Parts: sequence; C-alpha cells; structure tokens
Amino acid sequence: MLIMSYCIKIVYIEGVANIGLGEPQSLSNAPEQANRSVRFRKLEQVRFYQGWSKALQDCGSPGRMFATASIWFCVLGFEVDSINSVQFSNHTGYSHWKGQVLTADELHVLYEGIKLNNVNHYDYVLTGYTRDTSFLEMVVDIVQELKRANPNLVYVCDPVLGDHGSMYVPQNLHPVYKNKVVPVADIITPNQFEAELLTGKNISTEKDAVEVMDLLHKMGPDTVVITSSDLPPRLGDRFLVSFGSKRILMPDGTRTTQRIRIEVPKVDAVFVGTGDLFAAMLLAWTHHYPTDLKTACEKTFSVMHHVIRRTISYAHEMAGPGRRPSPAQLELRMVQSKADIEDPTIVMEATVI
Repeated sequence: MLIMSYCIKIVYIEGVANIGLGEPQSLSNAPEQANRSVRFRKLEQVRFYQGWSKALQDCGSPGRMFATASIWFCVLGFEVDSINSVQFSNHTGYSHWKGQVLTADELHVLYEGIKLNNVNHYDYVLTGYTRDTSFLEMVVDIVQELKRANPNLVYVCDPVLGDHGSMYVPQNLHPVYKNKVVPVADIITPNQFEAELLTGKNISTEKDAVEVMDLLHKMGPDTVVITSSDLPPRLGDRFLVSFGSKRILMPDGTRTTQRIRIEVPKVDAVFVGTGDLFAAMLLAWTHHYPTDLKTACEKTFSVMHHVIRRTISYAHEMAGPGRRPSPAQLELRMVQSKADIEDPTIVMEATVI
C-alpha cells in the first residue's frame, strides 16, 4: 500500500479481505451460505469507507481496511494509496474463504503504472505478510528504487515468518528476509521467534533481547521492536514482555541508542490482524515522535490495548453468557475505537533500559 502523510507518502503492500483482518496463507472454498451477521457488517464497513474516501482521497479500496489500517492512517493525517497483495472474501480466521493472490509480475505491472504517471514519490513503505519469494524480492526492488529517488524514505517491515517455535510461511522466505529485506528496512517489528530466526541468537534474558536488537541494527534497521517475548514479566504471568530499540543520529554525527521494555496484559482470545494494526500504528507514532521511542511505543501499545479490550467486550456481549465468541464476533472494533486511534490515553507505560 502506498501511504502519504501531509506531504509525506508511504508505500503499503498488504492483503485485503472484505471482512476484518487476516494473515492469508492458502486459498479455500467459500461456505455455501455466509453468516448473516457477517454479511451485514461487511456492507456496513463498505459504506463507512466509501464515505471517508470522498473526504480523504486515495485511502484505498474498502476491502480489508482493518488489516492494512489505511483508513486509520488517514485519520492520523496520512494520505494513502494501496497495493493489495491478496484480495480475499474474508480473513483466514474463518472456516472458508475465496479470493486472489497478486503475483510478482502483477505487482511489477501496477508499480510501472504508478511510475508512468510520475507519482512514485513516497516517504514511507509498509509491508506485511507474504508467502512468495519472488513477490518479496520484487518488493525489495521497489523499495530500493524508491530510496534512490528519496534517500530519506523509511521502510517499515513486519517480517512475518512464524511464532512459538514454528514457521507459518515457506522456509525459503527466511533467507530472503534475512539477506535482502531486513538490510533495506528502517523499522522492523518481529516477535521473539522471528528475531531469533533472523539473528541466529536465542533470547532467554533481557540482556539477550538487547543483544539481538543490536544485531538487527547491524543488519540495517535503525528501529527494532520485538512485539512479544516469552521472558518472565515483572508484573506477573498475566503479562507479555516486549522490547524496543532505536538508533538516533545526533547533530555532531555520533549515534545514540534508546532502548525500552514494556509489559502488556495477555488476552484469552485469538484475533486476526493485530500485527498489521501494530505495524501501522508504530509507523504513525514514530512519524509523530521520530526521536522519542518511548512515547511512540506507549502510544502504539496503548492503541492496541484499547482496541482489543473494546473488541473483547463487544464479542462477549454478542456471544452471550458462557459462550465462546466466533471469529465474526472477534473482528477488531476499529470504527468504535476511532477516538483511541487518534489520541490514545496512555495506559501502557514503557521503562527505559
């Protein structure tokens, strides 16, 4: 997806599903009959986004906006153009889905069209999930070309490889991320497993986490946020530990590094698309706080907290007492969270380490 903020532009390449958020993995058959409440909500979301598109041009198509969070970039002052790497009927947290996957050649054709109109001037690139090495390599080629045109361009990458010790993309993507993608990225948002995979170093202590982030810095990115880890939290076992590190170039030419630790509450539910939302919000808040990693992370994690808490409340209300919410009921409540996305109350406080 291409995203612009004020005079700042971003390229954001991500998937689209008509309902909610998802990490697309493989195609399946659509159900014979769609869930009635889901179909209604899909139409409601489309009307919402069409309304915003009139006021905020180039915010992208209505599709999987909650995943890409492109409308929320608009809310935060960014103009958005998008390239959809997939277009699915719904996210893959449902039992069935249908849709299309954009190939590397098709991505190239779309980008060539942008170039022909001389509108390929962007300041940010944001990418998420992909399963194809050739597509990922095409993304790298585009990023490098955009950086030649604008050396100050910032590439934000969520290096989606796996979690909890298991990969959920083909293994041949690992060397592409490690040797080609991460070296051109400026901000990356791996989880612990992905950070370990990219550096070859295990994280068992806070010191290890800092060393892994330093290794990732040496590979290229100036900002690294490890979104979750298995390290023991100081606030108790109902929390997860995350880390952040940012290298800053000082006016005298020297570099300093900001490092933070933040603990966030665990949630007993499965959501689809939180990684997309996290990367989008981190991009937005690091843009507004370019030299203050602590505040940018507190804003980002607080948005996530507000959205997830509101989603859980709505889901349990719809499911009814004693019933587990369905995937449709666990769609992230983004529209209802507009105020929190625009100006989140800080409820997640980071510690400088």
